[in-house]
Order: sequence, then C-alpha cells, then structure tokens
Amino acid sequence: MFTKHPGGLRLLTVHAHPDDESSKGAATLARYAAEGVDVLVATCTGGERGSVLNPALDRPEVRADLPRIRRQEMAAAREILGVRQQFLGFTDSGMPGPGEDLPEDCFAAQELEVAAAPLVALIREFRPHVVITYDETGGYPHPDHVMTHRVSVEAFEAAADPDRYPAAGEPWQAAKLYYHLALSRAWFRTMHDAMTERGVPSAMGELLAGWPDTPPALATTTRIACAEQFVVRDAAMLAHATQVEPGVAFMAHPRDIEREVWPTEDYHLARSCVPAVAELPEADLFEGLRS
Repeated sequence: MFTKHPGGLRLLTVHAHPDDESSKGAATLARYAAEGVDVLVATCTGGERGSVLNPALDRPEVRADLPRIRRQEMAAAREILGVRQQFLGFTDSGMPGPGEDLPEDCFAAQELEVAAAPLVALIREFRPHVVITYDETGGYPHPDHVMTHRVSVEAFEAAADPDRYPAAGEPWQAAKLYYHLALSRAWFRTMHDAMTERGVPSAMGELLAGWPDTPPALATTTRIACAEQFVVRDAAMLAHATQVEPGVAFMAHPRDIEREVWPTEDYHLARSCVPAVAELPEADLFEGLRS
C-alpha cells in the first residue's frame, strides 16, 4: 500500500478520532511533511459516536450522516497538512456517563491484542522511525484516547518482536516513541497571562480556575519550532467543520500572541533506541536518526 522512500525519514502519529490529528501536533506534522518526511496519521476510529460541536451544523441530517461526513472532513484535513492517513477500522466508543457500560462493539471494549493488531501490521508495513501518541491519561479521560495510548505502546513494542503477531508482517523496530504534551496547563497559563498583559480578553482564566487535580505533567523533552505552520494547523482544524466552531475555544486566541510566547509544539520522549542527547530539550523528533 505504501510507497517506500529509500533513505527517507518516516513519522507515524496515532490518534483516536478524526480531528485529533489537527488539534494535537498538527503544526509539527505540517512542518515535517513540508521538509519531505513521509508522515502518516493512523486513526483508530471513525468518530461515529461523536457529537456535532459546531452549532451552525447541528442539524438532524448532519447528525444522521455523521460517520460519512467525518471521513470527508478527515480527507480534507489530510490534504491541508500534506500527510497520508489510514483508519484502523474500529468503532468510536462514545463518552459513557457515570455507571454506563461501554458499547459492546466499540474500540475501548476490545481485547488489547485485538485492538493492537492492525497497528502492529501498519508499523511493520510503513516502518516509521518515530511514533507519536498520547500519554497514559489519553490527554483527557475519553475511553478511546486511553485505549489509543495502550494500543500504541503495545504495537510499538510488539512490532519489533518476531514471536508476537507473527501474521502481521516482518518485524520492525521504530526508534523513538513520543507522547503529546498539547494543551497543557502551562500552555493555557502562559497564553492567559500574555493576553491579559496585552489587554486582550481571555476566557482561559475560568478554565484554569477549574483545572482538575491531575498528576504533574510529564517532562518536556522535545520542543518543535513550528509557529510558521500554525496557519496550516488552523486550516486543518477548520476542515473538521462538525467538530470546530470558528472563533470559539481553541480558535479564539490571537495567533500573533501564540507565535510570540509559545511558538512550539511539545513532546515527551517515552521510549528511545538511540543515544540520548547531551542537553534537553531536543529540537527535532529525529534527533540521533539523521545521517
């Protein structure tokens, strides 16, 4: 399926739903794709049980056709970012309420080896040097995000072992596994303070005041300078029109301020098969891998 690029670098990022690739690390993807890196997005589910979050599109006919529409949105975002994308074939788990069970057919209800098998096969076929996914929390407690973390770690480790998933192709050892640190408390605090200091109204203060009591953030090992790609990131996000309301939430803050005070997308290096750099943070996901 994939055209191999001899000697070229390959990057795989694993996400739960269509739109996640555009809200977490999209500027990084756009930067590397523009530099000639072969970038592939693996999307675990189709977002079938998601909601329509843009009031302008929250109509019965849109809700009834949401699975098809979200695939169309994903295709548009992929083109904007300049990357490739593949669905892994699982069904969105939705967000069960307190005491509610997961739907039987959903991604998060699968046995780990069943859920990881398509990703193991994809890693062995695509042969990425770097894999990106969520940390143990999933970034937020959606069951599909947590399951995406579990599946990604399982596949990263198992893809290199010839005794595991023997029907999934020839083994491949990806060199590095990173976790997203997107939309961190530090990012919101920095943006809120910068906007307030410049007299720009900020809705982030209320969010910060209600920030949950979560474990300390993982160490930032890697900062990717990608401010020039924020415009591409934003266009990709807006391509997911059912999920993003223009001018609201993440789309509301001034981009010139963001480029000034937080011009990077940040990551935590969770696994590495290459020697550590002498000084952190890294400035390149492929640190130690370039000839």
